[in-house]
Amino acid sequence: MRKESVDSAAVRVRGLVKRYGSKTAVDGLDLDVRAGTVTAVLGPNGAGKTTTIETCEGYRKADAGTVRVLGLDPVADAARLRPRIGVMLQSGGVYSGARADEMLRHMAKLHAHPLDVDALIERLGLGSCGRTTYRRLSGGQQQRLALAMAVVGRPELVFLDEPTAGLDPQARHATWDLVRELRTDGATVVLTTHFMNEAEELADDVAIIDAGRVAAQGSPEELCRGGAENTLRFTGRPGLDLGSLLKALPDGTAAAELTPGAYRISGEVDPQLLATVASWCAQHGVMPDGISVERHTLEDVFLELTGKELRA
Repeated sequence: MRKESVDSAAVRVRGLVKRYGSKTAVDGLDLDVRAGTVTAVLGPNGAGKTTTIETCEGYRKADAGTVRVLGLDPVADAARLRPRIGVMLQSGGVYSGARADEMLRHMAKLHAHPLDVDALIERLGLGSCGRTTYRRLSGGQQQRLALAMAVVGRPELVFLDEPTAGLDPQARHATWDLVRELRTDGATVVLTTHFMNEAEELADDVAIIDAGRVAAQGSPEELCRGGAENTLRFTGRPGLDLGSLLKALPDGTAAAELTPGAYRISGEVDPQLLATVASWCAQHGVMPDGISVERHTLEDVFLELTGKELRA
């Protein structure tokens, strides 16, 4: 895990505990979010990620531990903090009878230097529904309006809860572009998502929460590199002498013929191992076909740490 100074942390959580009756939802959690980055918070349902984020937003009060957001206590300093952050909720926060455009323009007027509302409406595809009341918007339109309301004030820090849930591919990519631009402009973004490819595409850092604690945190590359071994696969004639091949490979490497002629080598797959396999094949008259290296994915890491699939 990367250690950051207090000054570089837009969000700093230490020893966070939150209980609901006899149930401990968050159990001594530590979390750092570096300023000017995108951090994806992942976790199975019930892991404590939503409670953690809502505590950082000031909607819940910690039972123990400290939470600092832009250097402030999100509960005690709420009046000072709220103008500096944007929050996108999955539901709520919008008057059901308000029209989409008037709600967004109202939010913009609450800030000193808002984004261009018309440009934001156009960008997120809200132009056709601007005069429609919130309760009559589709789920995807409500989602895009919630995103627009969260970012229209040019926040220093924005919390996005499942920002692309229910969106079509075009709207999803428009949202990704907007998140990238927020980071380019110096904002810090904390997002929760059930899409692994979204976390890999957008996040500078990923925090995986399980059982009320951060199980791992780092860049997607760091987490994948530190996980299970990579795999090299190739095809050749059936019945190769894998014992002979293993003698040429480093200790700790495993080899198996999964189906006749389909081979898998697991271990520390690097250029030297690939060259060794190619050399062994040449010495034994084997013409390998379809050689591929399968890198450890963020989903692999998630499943290893939590033992659960990430479900919406």
